[in-house]
Order: sequence, then structure tokens, then C-alpha cells
Amino acid sequence: MNILDTIIQRKKEEVSISKSTVSVQELKGSEFFERKTVSLKENIKNKSGIIAEFKRQSPSKGIINDKISPLEVVSVYENFGASGISILTDKDFFGGNFEDILNVRNHINIPILRKDFMIDEYQFYEAKSIGADVVLLIAACLSPNQVQEFTELSHHLGMEVLLEIHTEKELEHFNSEIDLVGINNRNLKDFKVDLQHSVNLKNQLPKDVLSVAESGIYHVEDFNFLKEKGFDGFLMGEYFMKNENPGKKFEEFVSTVAI
Repeated sequence: MNILDTIIQRKKEEVSISKSTVSVQELKGSEFFERKTVSLKENIKNKSGIIAEFKRQSPSKGIINDKISPLEVVSVYENFGASGISILTDKDFFGGNFEDILNVRNHINIPILRKDFMIDEYQFYEAKSIGADVVLLIAACLSPNQVQEFTELSHHLGMEVLLEIHTEKELEHFNSEIDLVGINNRNLKDFKVDLQHSVNLKNQLPKDVLSVAESGIYHVEDFNFLKEKGFDGFLMGEYFMKNENPGKKFEEFVSTVAI
């Protein structure tokens, strides 16, 4: 069993517990459920294109930065031109939680991506209830039919969808309703990074689809390479979070790259 299989197995248990604890009806009564969402698609077109991530840890890197609060980080990300914010809500493997979104939602005006392993429709009601504008669908743990159904549900709830792919086979998960396609430079099963592989996949997508390069962007040269190859957005977390002051690192980065 690889790490993705382990995560999904645990996620099923987690969702089952959540369903028995908080009903969908209760989620619909939350503070943010009727909130009008903000479009990540439009922000990527009109701002830096960077979806800056708040991430404490990961299975491959262990603890990255657990000394700083989300608000300290994401407010600076917004001030220096981030198109959106990605916040991990998986607890067991990434050290995240819903409070990380709830604690910043009223303090920033750019879209928030709930980054998690979405495998059950219940999670989409959760995402809406905590103030997410966008949800991540990972092709590696969903069928094309599930992607279609979850996209329709997300749109019904007013949220956009970022579909993440990594293999040529996963291109089959794409449908015309998808808002953005993220291509993970890092293989979720063995964590190897290959930027050229991502470029090759991007070139097989329809020309009008907004593409987001995800993970494994460790240098200014990586960013500029992917930008030159036509990527519209860039989801980056570890590059900033591994520093004592992620916001300052983000500020320095955007002053350097070709945006």
C-alpha cells in the first residue's frame, strides 16, 4: 500500500466520523454557507497567478513549519499579490484543520482553496461551511464519474474546482465543466518531481483551459520555466513555508520572478 492509499483509507474513516457528528443540515446553518464566493479563475487571470499555500507538514518532508499562525502568513501573501490561498485541512498527514480556514476567512478577500482528499459529497458541504471558494479534486483517488459529480455539486454550492492530475491516463478525468486543471510536478505515489512531464501533460489539454503547476517549484528558475511553457497558475507552499518568515519569502519571490 502506497502513501496515497493509506491517506484515502484514513480519510474514509474520518469522513464517516464527521457524518455521524455533524449533519449536512447543520453545516448549511454555518456562518459562511450563504457567503458569496470569490473566483480563483478570475484572480489567476488578473493577479500574480500564484496560489500561495499554508502547510505545516507533509508525508514526504515531515514538519515544514509549525511555529507560525495561518493569519500571519496568508495576510502577507494577499498583500503582495497572491491570486489565492491554499490551506491544508487534512490533520493526520498534513497537520491541518478547519480552524486554519475559519480563522482567516474574515480577514482576507482573495479566494481560499480547501486542499484535502475529497472522496465524499459530505466534504463539499464542509468546505462551503468553512468559507472555501475552491475545492481540490485529485484524479488519482477518484473516478472520472466522481469528478463529474463532484464538479456539479461544487458548482451547485457556488465553489470552483481545481482538478489535479499527474499521468496521461488521468487526462480522462477532465471534463468541460472543470474550472482549472492542476498538474502535479510531484508524483503522489513516490514523490519524484519532473517539470518536463508536467509540460508534456499541459500540452495535451484544450488550449483554453487554465493550467496550474503544482508542487516541486523550488527555484525562481523553475517558476520562470513553467511560466514560459504556458502555465497560468502556480500552487506553491513548501518554498515559502520552509522559511522562518514565509510571508517575507513570498514578498522576495514575487519581486524576482517574471510575472
